[in-house]
Amino acid sequence: MHFLYFSKAHVKMMCTAKKCGIRFQPPAIILIYDNEVKEKSRLRIMPVRNFSKFSDCNRAAEQLKSNPRHKSYLEQVPLRQLERLFSFLRGYLRGQSLAETMKQIQGEATIDPEEDLNKLDDKELAKRKSIMDELFEKNQKKKDDPNFVYDIEVEFPQDEQLQSCGWDTESADEF
Repeated sequence: MHFLYFSKAHVKMMCTAKKCGIRFQPPAIILIYDNEVKEKSRLRIMPVRNFSKFSDCNRAAEQLKSNPRHKSYLEQVPLRQLERLFSFLRGYLRGQSLAETMKQIQGEATIDPEEDLNKLDDKELAKRKSIMDELFEKNQKKKDDPNFVYDIEVEFPQDEQLQSCGWDTESADEF
């Protein structure tokens, strides 16, 4: 008879996150994942402690994701998703409806193209960059996508005469 032995650390890493959600009462993050060793779907409940309506969602998400008990299960869950779940919990604790909280979260997740990012502090700039990276990943065409075309050439119409910029009018001879 042969036995296959996996250490606990190895078993934890062999899971695939399927769904991640939040429970309001008592507060907890719920993770549904597939255990690849036992080939079963499992449910993990991670209680949220010391979180109030004044708490920082980003910090709470980082703490949960780096918690040694949950770290291996949350590897595949994006930090941004955990932040959103904590935002829903904070909205609930503030007495907001789900619709109000969702509207607020969508407002925070959109980027104004006219906004001057040079005027933001480091934390807000990192947040905006995270949103842009997420949007890029979502819209990126990969080789495996059915609509992927390798070499696309696009002709842009030039209805107006191009305006020249001051920085490119000098010739290279002046250097």
